[in-house]
Amino acid sequence: MRTLFVLIALLMIPGPAAAATLFPALGEEESARTLTVYSSLDEDVSRPLIAGFQAANPDIAISYEDMQTLDIYERVIRETDAGESTADLVISSAMDLQVKLVNDGYARPVPEIAPQDWPDWASWRKSAFGLTFEPSVIVYHKPSFENLPLPENRADLIALLRSEEERLYGRIATYDVERSGLGFLFLARDWEHNRDIWDLVGTFGASGVKLYSNSSAILDRVADGRFALGYNILGSYAQSWASRIPDLGIILPRDYTVVMSRIALVPEAAADPDLGRRLLAFLMSVQGQTIMARDVKLPVLNPEVDGENTARAMRQRLGAQLRPISISPGLVVYLDQVKRARFIARWNEALQTK
Repeated sequence: MRTLFVLIALLMIPGPAAAATLFPALGEEESARTLTVYSSLDEDVSRPLIAGFQAANPDIAISYEDMQTLDIYERVIRETDAGESTADLVISSAMDLQVKLVNDGYARPVPEIAPQDWPDWASWRKSAFGLTFEPSVIVYHKPSFENLPLPENRADLIALLRSEEERLYGRIATYDVERSGLGFLFLARDWEHNRDIWDLVGTFGASGVKLYSNSSAILDRVADGRFALGYNILGSYAQSWASRIPDLGIILPRDYTVVMSRIALVPEAAADPDLGRRLLAFLMSVQGQTIMARDVKLPVLNPEVDGENTARAMRQRLGAQLRPISISPGLVVYLDQVKRARFIARWNEALQTK
């Protein structure tokens, strides 16, 4: 326990400031206002959204800071508590940290901003708003499965790993839930939907599972065949890789598929909250969500957007199989360090089961 608290203390030490990318206003610079964004979505990936917003708002420059999710969370708190201004809009894939910012008073309500028919589960307190609909998937190396059955659900996966232990040993991977916030979030939701999930974790341990803190490391190794399979991988990243690498396959488990959403909020201490509201409204609009689905390749929530890369299309195809993570106070349960430590201890115990 002492080690855990030392680690938390180290994480809370401010790191070097992120380098901001400035996108100048398209109109006259003298009258331009600057909108500051803290986001965990890569700046390169975000460029189509920024271009679309600035085309409709030529009087606004954007200062975009691409940051890690924990850094975003800590910086909003640090700047707010110091009486300073912070970002005008915050976008993060750390659903639990975003909800905690709202819960602790670091975000302001933005009433009436959500379009009609926005899913009830995808917003909370009119302050935290889900923007995307991203499933957790299984990825696999197609050539490695030429003579093997593809697992359609978690029971199939357990059976496969046990029957093909010699062939698959050391060639499966998943997130290290002690180092990956997203991995922890997905596993916690696994446990909510399936109290026998520890059987799968134990089978992973017996199969020599490799653990990583990010999706890219796993996808890289599955794509080239070093690994045969990766579990609980963020589907949007997996789809991006699969579109370039034909040997990479994707499975949405039929027993249930957990779905996460990137959350946006306007901080209470925003320097210009009106600009934050304007960008948030654009990101939730048909225009913004169309750009997000078509150009950024993230599945979106707006029910008026057409195409396959939407929650509506996925719902029509997969129905109740999809289990979105509700934006609610339940997300902050595992930020309690005692509960988190117990969950991780259970994970480590299951991994060591023979």
